[in-house]
Amino acid sequence: MDPLSDALITAGADTFVMFASSRDADMRYMTRFVTSDPFVYFNKGGGNGTVIVSQMEAVRAARESPAAVMTRAQAGLPEILKTETDPVKATALMIAGQTGKTILVPPHFPVALAQALEEHCTVVVDSGTVLAMRAKKNGSEIKTMKRVQGITQTAMEHAVALIRNSKVRKGILYNDGKPLTSEHVRFTMHCHLLEHGCSAVDTIVACGKDTAIPHMTGTGPLHADEPIIIDLFPVDDESGYYADMTRTVVKGEPSNEIQEMYTVLKEAKRLAISRTRAGVSGADLYQIVVDHFHDHGYHSDTRGFVHNLGHGVGLQVHEMPTVGPAGKALETGNVITIEPGLYYPEIGGVRLEDIGAVTKTGFTNFTKFSEDLVL
Repeated sequence: MDPLSDALITAGADTFVMFASSRDADMRYMTRFVTSDPFVYFNKGGGNGTVIVSQMEAVRAARESPAAVMTRAQAGLPEILKTETDPVKATALMIAGQTGKTILVPPHFPVALAQALEEHCTVVVDSGTVLAMRAKKNGSEIKTMKRVQGITQTAMEHAVALIRNSKVRKGILYNDGKPLTSEHVRFTMHCHLLEHGCSAVDTIVACGKDTAIPHMTGTGPLHADEPIIIDLFPVDDESGYYADMTRTVVKGEPSNEIQEMYTVLKEAKRLAISRTRAGVSGADLYQIVVDHFHDHGYHSDTRGFVHNLGHGVGLQVHEMPTVGPAGKALETGNVITIEPGLYYPEIGGVRLEDIGAVTKTGFTNFTKFSEDLVL
């Protein structure tokens, strides 16, 4: 029996229902239909379910989605609107006409629509069945994510090349006679991504003390002899799948503290990857790295290693499973990152991040990119 059918039985529900646009990762996963307008998906257990869309979208939905397609007219919405003018209540009546007496909805289901539905049926909130389904990638998903990671690595190489080939003037990096800035490096990567059907937001190109703040995006001129963290996590516009990687580089001579931190960091990443396989918990992998840092004098509190070791990646850049203190046993098909980091406000920060698939015997690393600190 499939996970959705199991969830319906456990909840005592007749039908699983979602209402969202394809910007919602669960909706995109279940329907493979891409639209910016919210629509209805329902599944009574087994099979691919049904989507309810506007007449304008029906032909395209039938082409893109494995689900059966029903128009709003076929679902009775025009007749409902003759007597019910509230759009939320009318949508609830339309949904209730297609489902049973008890429906199961995801945790992010619209509150107002759930309240309106409760006038016609019992609404039960699911614990995250689709989220768990998304965590285990099939061969096609893994192939797509490998391709996106390849594009990501080339974009990263453009960034590293800009830094490597820059000239140093009074401690500032210059390119083509102008200061090389975080913005320009970011723009260069984004241009490459766009040329290959991908896009990115919030890309990190942080320098100096800013690197001690893990998600500081960075701004202004880049400096010699200081760490530069580049964290790139683009999405493939056609498929919706993400990639993710981070590298830390220095143009010039890093401080002894940064060099020592980076040496221990590389060892931590390699240690974690060597222990990754199906059945090992994310919590155990995290603790292995915490212990490794502790053994080398880097203690985790408000400084040092201050975030999870990694996370799942798929239709969201951060999804299940967790590779941190709350992490459960990993499963074959999980696509995760391994990304240890060390951060000290008075020194700066360093981080490395690879992405790959969990297998029965290990970790298939999608990331094939230099870890050289000094350029």
